Amino acid sequence: MAEYLPDPLILDILSRLTDSSDIARCQVASKTLNSIAQNVQHINLVCTLSRYLKSRSPEGRHRVTPFKTIFSKLVQKSRRLESISIGVDKALAGIAFDDFEDESDDLFLTDIEFVKDWLPRVCEDLRFLSISDFWVQSCWRKTEVLALISSCCHKLLELEVRNAWLSVDGVNPMLRLTSLTLEFIRLEDEDLNKVNECFPCLQDLNLVGVGGLKDPKIHMLHLKTCLWTVSNAPLSLSIVAPNLIELKLKCIKPKLLVLETPLLSDFYLSLEKASNVRVKEFQNLQNLQLESSSFCYIIDAFPLGNTIKKLKVDLLKSTEPETIRKFDLGALFNVFPNVKSLTLGPRAWSQVETCFCKEGLENQTGMKELTEIMAHLVIDDIDVTLSIIFCILDKCTNLSSVALLIYREVDSSIANKLISRCTVDHPKIRWRWGMWKEGTEDTWLSDDI
Repeated sequence: MAEYLPDPLILDILSRLTDSSDIARCQVASKTLNSIAQNVQHINLVCTLSRYLKSRSPEGRHRVTPFKTIFSKLVQKSRRLESISIGVDKALAGIAFDDFEDESDDLFLTDIEFVKDWLPRVCEDLRFLSISDFWVQSCWRKTEVLALISSCCHKLLELEVRNAWLSVDGVNPMLRLTSLTLEFIRLEDEDLNKVNECFPCLQDLNLVGVGGLKDPKIHMLHLKTCLWTVSNAPLSLSIVAPNLIELKLKCIKPKLLVLETPLLSDFYLSLEKASNVRVKEFQNLQNLQLESSSFCYIIDAFPLGNTIKKLKVDLLKSTEPETIRKFDLGALFNVFPNVKSLTLGPRAWSQVETCFCKEGLENQTGMKELTEIMAHLVIDDIDVTLSIIFCILDKCTNLSSVALLIYREVDSSIANKLISRCTVDHPKIRWRWGMWKEGTEDTWLSDDI
């Protein structure tokens, strides 16, 4: 059938295949497809859990083509590659060390000898490279793959490495690299310092679950977006990035947190608590999403200013209940007077109800600029919940849109009563209703009831 289609159309079809194992099958099936497939400019090959299990079974191990062999053949038959992604499926993360009896390296994808065999052939035009290793095989084998990549991939713009123990010895500066992702990587502080030095032009940096760091510091002058999920509890954590616009930072309990990011506009911070916080004033912060078990301490420590227009707040679970008791809606109203959009997570709303029952909102002036609010309700006492909602509406006179998500386990009669009271008592408000449950996506039921 391929013989009757023009070559450019066949190439376009093959280029749209997201799984390069399909391309490998096409090359075997037809000489025409084999020839045209050599012009495909990307390889995306993933070892699935089913393939892995078949390769380990007594009846399948001799019939399953080794994963590295398939990849190598694809590379050998390609004329010009701009993008390569090779890895193992996330489902293989469930393979326990106890289930792994030998010292195989058939899925050790950052193995320097394996990468040496194919990378120099395709490095000239390569713009994107992603290697997601098999942690069971890679975590105890230190690899110098970064040095190899930096020595030959001079046009590389984006690099992703996952599930590996990386060495930074011999890494050369990569001045064209603008995006770097390191996920579930073993590094040390001096290794991260080397990353700062060798990738000076990064604009996008993602560090997820990078272990082994005690006093990590990011110092990048051109960085614009950063995702940093710190899995351990470092002594100190620093980000110096004068051009950073978007930051998502998730950490546990650093003793010292230093942020020098004056141009930050979008900030997501998940932090249990920090003994010492040093932050230069944010000049352009517009959107803030804050999760903490010591909320009042955090907002007191951060010079957040009056620039924030969109605010989302929730409380983390804490083994120290006294750290969250001080949270109340009045603190938000006082610290963020110019917020236009406010979202309260379920634990935040629960604490709002607790504080309201003790102190009310009588002494608070309200967010005069607030036009929309979203809250995740539990409804332990419907009268208390209604009182808070109506009090907020009285205080925030510019509110025009209220979105309320009710916990899925709440009795339907109580939910219906709440909906009826709100819509009848405040018919001019645009109401939206939905349901929430932890671990699932919010479900919206209606608009403008």
